[in-house]
Amino acid sequence: MSFITIMGFAAAVLTTSSFVPQAIKTIRTKDTRSISFFMYLLFSAGTLLWLLFGILSDNLPIIIANAITLVFAVIILSYKIIHLNRKNNISK
Repeated sequence: MSFITIMGFAAAVLTTSSFVPQAIKTIRTKDTRSISFFMYLLFSAGTLLWLLFGILSDNLPIIIANAITLVFAVIILSYKIIHLNRKNNISK
C-alpha cells in the first residue's frame, strides 16, 4: 500500500470520526436546537457527491469515508427534520 493511500485512509478516519460525537449526542438527547438544518442539508448533499466521485474514480478511501460520514450526517439531519416537524405541529 502506497504512502498516499495510507494518508488517504488516515484522513478518512479522522474526518469521519469527527461526526461520531455529534451523532451519538443527537441520538441520546434528541436535541437538535443548536444544529443548523441548512448546514447539514448542504453537507449531506456534498458528502453524497464525494461518495459518487469516489465510486466513479474507484478511490477506496474516499468511498469508505464518505459512505460512513453520509450515514452519520443523514442521522443527524433526520433528527433535525423530526424536531422541526414537532416544533411546527406544536405551534399550529
